[in-house]
Amino acid sequence: MPEATRDTGKLSQWDDTKGYGFITPDAGGPKLFVHIKSFGLRARRPFVGEKLSYLPGQDAQGKARALKVHSLEPKPVAPAAAPKRKAASADKGDISIGLVPAFASLLLLCHLMWPLPQAVLGIYMSMSMATFIVYALDKRAARLGGWRVKEATLHGLALACGWPGAMLAQSILRHKSIKASFRRMFWLTVLLNVGGFVWLFTPLGIGPWQRLMA
Repeated sequence: MPEATRDTGKLSQWDDTKGYGFITPDAGGPKLFVHIKSFGLRARRPFVGEKLSYLPGQDAQGKARALKVHSLEPKPVAPAAAPKRKAASADKGDISIGLVPAFASLLLLCHLMWPLPQAVLGIYMSMSMATFIVYALDKRAARLGGWRVKEATLHGLALACGWPGAMLAQSILRHKSIKASFRRMFWLTVLLNVGGFVWLFTPLGIGPWQRLMA
């Protein structure tokens, strides 16, 4: 049987974190709900203002929604320099991952010179593992169009001693390793966490642990 007549419209609302939005039909009428899964495989994420064609349909509750959505926009042409910029960012990620064993060595050195609470190493290991898992789940959600983890949550985990795991995830999974604004905030959480460690557990600081051991 031939496919039903397709309608056209414009994507007037889109939440990339949640993976859904609304299409305003060209023929008028109420906006139609559209989910990322209805777009199928495509090279780029949907964006507000994008011209689309779709099949009008309904969800399980009988609410109107758009199905089998196709973009009517010209296919994007990637600039020739883009692969080089991406490669450069990846190289930086490979270099920065060296900070993980460096920090592990710092923990060992500090423990030998000024015995640390036994929980410190366990906290860094458990938080790093949890952070790596959260990064992996967020990357999977981004690939499948599912619910995304808020960037504030990722930064909070990094600040709470999980930054070594985040750094490993950025390098191994290639996730959150290019966006400049995210990287700036991530490095701020690393500096704050390492600074807090130095203040609390070394003679360079005057933290409560040092006062307790005095």
